[in-house]
Amino acid sequence: MVVKPGYKQTEVGVIPEDWEIEAIEKMVEASAPICYGVVQVGRHIENGIPIVAIKFVKEIANSPLHRASADIERPYTRSRVKANDVLISIKGTIGRVGVVPKGFEGNISRELARLRLAENYSPKYVAYQLENPHTQERIFRAVVGTTRLEFSIATLRNFEIPIPPTTTEQATIAEALSDVDALIVGLDHLIAKKRNIKQAAMQELLTGKRRLPGFDRSGGKVKQIEVGAVPEDWTLDYIENDANITTGRKNTQDRIEDGEFPFFVRSQTIERINSYSFDGEAVLTAGDGVGTGKIFHYIKGKFDVHQRVYRISEFSERLNGYFFFLYFSTHFYNRIMQMTAKSSVDSVRREMIARMPIPLPPTIDEQVAIAAVLSDMDDEITALEARRDKTKALKQGMMQELLTGKTRLV
Repeated sequence: MVVKPGYKQTEVGVIPEDWEIEAIEKMVEASAPICYGVVQVGRHIENGIPIVAIKFVKEIANSPLHRASADIERPYTRSRVKANDVLISIKGTIGRVGVVPKGFEGNISRELARLRLAENYSPKYVAYQLENPHTQERIFRAVVGTTRLEFSIATLRNFEIPIPPTTTEQATIAEALSDVDALIVGLDHLIAKKRNIKQAAMQELLTGKRRLPGFDRSGGKVKQIEVGAVPEDWTLDYIENDANITTGRKNTQDRIEDGEFPFFVRSQTIERINSYSFDGEAVLTAGDGVGTGKIFHYIKGKFDVHQRVYRISEFSERLNGYFFFLYFSTHFYNRIMQMTAKSSVDSVRREMIARMPIPLPPTIDEQVAIAAVLSDMDDEITALEARRDKTKALKQGMMQELLTGKTRLV
C-alpha cells in the first residue's frame, strides 16, 4: 500500500508523521498505575461509597450506583477514582469506556480498569480512541477466555494507540466528537420524552379517558365493563366477533434472503420470502417463544406467516385494524399473564386472543381518528430515530477521520 506524503505506516495503521504510537502504561501517572477495582462489593449501604460498574461506566453522574461499606472499600484505595480518570471494562463485557465526571468520588468494580493519565494527554481523546471501532477490533483480538472474557491488565498496559503531538490537538478532536455525542444524547432524551407522551396518550385514548374533539356523546358519563371504566356510549366486544384468527403454515427455514414478500416469524425481525398466503390488513403476534405476548406487527399488503404466529385479519365494519393493533399490542401481555399461574407464558392458545375483550368507541370514525393521532406520534418518533441513527453514522465517520489523523483540525 502506498502511504501518501506526510503520513507513516505503523502497527496500528497509517497516521500522520508527527503522531506517535504509545503504550497505555507510558501514558498514566507513575503514582497511579493501571489497576482494577473492588472484587466483592458486598450489600448496598445507603450513604456508602459509590462503586462504578460496567453498565454505568458511560453515565456515572446520573446512575443508581451500588454503594459499598467503608470496610469493604478501604483495602482498595489504590483503585479510587477522581475526575478525568478514564475507565475501561476488562472482564465480561469488554471495551466499554467512560470518563469520570467532575465532583465524583468513589471506586470501581473488578470488571473495570482505571487509567489516570499524565497531564500531557487528553482523557476524552484517549477515551474516544479506545472506543474507536478500529481500536475495539484490536482489543477483542487481544481478549482471552471462553466462558468469561478478559482483557488482562498486562495486555492493557502494553496496548498501543495513536497520539497527536499536542494536548491542544487531542482536546480539539475530543471536543468535536463530544459535540456530536451531545446531539445524540439530546435526541435520545427527546425520543424517550415523545415515547412517554405517546404511551400516556394511548392509555387515555384507547380506553376513552380522553376523547378527541367532536366525538363525545356521553356527556361525561362512564360505566363499568369487564375491562374497567369507559364512556357510557362505548361498547364491549370480543375479538373473535370482529376478526378472523388463524396461524400460518410456513417454517423458519422457508425464509429467503432478499425475498419478495415480508415473512413474519416469532421475532421482532421481519424475514423475507418469495411466497405470500395473505394479501390485506392484519395484525400478527408470536404464538410461542421468548416473544410471547411481546411481539406485534401491523401490515397492509402481501405477506406470509410462520406456523406458530397468529394472524388476526378480516376485521368487521365495527373495528378499525390499526386501532385494534394499538389496543391489542398494549393490553395482550397483561391479559395472558393474568391467565397463567407461572411467571412467564410459554405459548398462546387461540382462545386467549379470541375471548379477549376490547372496548370500542361507538363509531368507526372515532377509532380512525384515534389511530391517526397515535400514528402521527409514531411517525414523529420514527423520524427522530432516523435522525439519531444518521447522527451516529456521522460520528463513526468522524472517528475514522479524526482519530487516525486523516483529517486534521489543528
